[in-house]
Amino acid sequence: MKLSIAQKLFLAILTSILVMVLSMYLYLQWSFDRGFSRYVDSLERERLVALEEKLGEAYATAGSWDFLTNRAASWAALLQSTAPDEGGMMRQRHHLTNMLQDREGRRPPMMQHAPRPFELRVVLLDADRNRLWGPLDLSAATAFRTLTHGTQDIGYLGLIPGEALTDKRQIEFVQQQKATMLLVAALTALVAAVLCVPLARKLASPVGRLAEGTRALTRGRFATRVAVTTNDELGQLTQDFNLLATTLEKNEAARKQWVADISHELRTPLSILQGEIEALQDGIRAVTPQQLESLHSEALHLGRLVEDLYQLSMSDIGALNYRKELLDFHAILQDVVELYRGRLEEKAIALEADLPAVPLMMTADPRRVRQLLENLFENSLRYTDPDGQLAVSLEHDEASVTLHLQDTSPGVSAEDLPRLFERLYRVEASRTRNAGGAGLGLSICRNIVDAHGGTIQAQGSALGGLWVSVRLPRSGNNG
Repeated sequence: MKLSIAQKLFLAILTSILVMVLSMYLYLQWSFDRGFSRYVDSLERERLVALEEKLGEAYATAGSWDFLTNRAASWAALLQSTAPDEGGMMRQRHHLTNMLQDREGRRPPMMQHAPRPFELRVVLLDADRNRLWGPLDLSAATAFRTLTHGTQDIGYLGLIPGEALTDKRQIEFVQQQKATMLLVAALTALVAAVLCVPLARKLASPVGRLAEGTRALTRGRFATRVAVTTNDELGQLTQDFNLLATTLEKNEAARKQWVADISHELRTPLSILQGEIEALQDGIRAVTPQQLESLHSEALHLGRLVEDLYQLSMSDIGALNYRKELLDFHAILQDVVELYRGRLEEKAIALEADLPAVPLMMTADPRRVRQLLENLFENSLRYTDPDGQLAVSLEHDEASVTLHLQDTSPGVSAEDLPRLFERLYRVEASRTRNAGGAGLGLSICRNIVDAHGGTIQAQGSALGGLWVSVRLPRSGNNG
């Protein structure tokens, strides 16, 4: 049978309480038995002292032990005179006398298996240690008390320890107390069982809410949240669950936006191509070199977009291959600078490159590093206004190289800067499709930098535009 968490908690708590109640009951019973036995022993010691005084007085009056020799009634009278309830003992004197008739100290037939009372355990010896009264077996007797008359030792008085309680009232008291303790233990266990039910439910309720929330997440309900009702580990787990739900909700929203953006980016060049081809087919437009150039341009744009998406998806799933080798970062950067110099001049963007004329050896994938640099330059080319400026500088040390690209307006607001490296993200004021970008270049740059263990960040440029800094480690540098 499968048990729920609440049922398991109930059984665990109830079992712990029952074990504790049982342990307390056994301990209290043991402690009570021990304490009551000590109490009974103290009463018997006090009675033995009183009997010692009675015997001394009787011996002084009689002058010998003849008054007790073979006189069970006299011995019974002395014993009963020390009883706590002498009146009650007087009513039993005849019965006690009959029990003491056996001079050999044997138990009467009806008491063969019953504990011996105090009167049958008292031992009296004369001065020569001859037994006057008491059981034959004296080996278990406690240390004898010496009886004296003046300066003369006249006898010895001892007591054999009792095996169990013999007084009816004491037995009834003990039984009543044990019954009371048992009743208290049973009531405690019953109350504990009743209280464990709401306690177990209360403890298990956060887990139940988390389980229900988890099932809701698996069904795609990412707006699900669980109320935090405790400050313990379950409360922290609930907070983590809510954080997970928030993250999944954001990721789902980003996924939907990603699909919408991709659909839009792909649909636009396809619509243009379809429209122009249909116009050519219908004879609305003549087939001219300009029309073919326009179709080719849209096809190239569509190809670049598909390639960027492919590169980005390969990077996300870790399938983008990186073949790192020793290369000269300065040489690759210089090639890219010369590649874009002419295109920048066509747009009237002045290029200022402050590059050290020394080899900068590092271990990296030359193809990806070149792709990184081309994407950065392409970004500045697309989103810098004509008659602007692009400043490129390079810093290096033994551990890393840092590339800085700063361009002129338009700039990027502080709110948009943290999102520049998100895929398909474009600043509305400047990064429009008219500039030819889909918002994937900087995302690819970030993935390439991350794969090389570097960092990339963007901030406002002193020139009025964007300042992108890329730091790449020079692991494996040989000088």
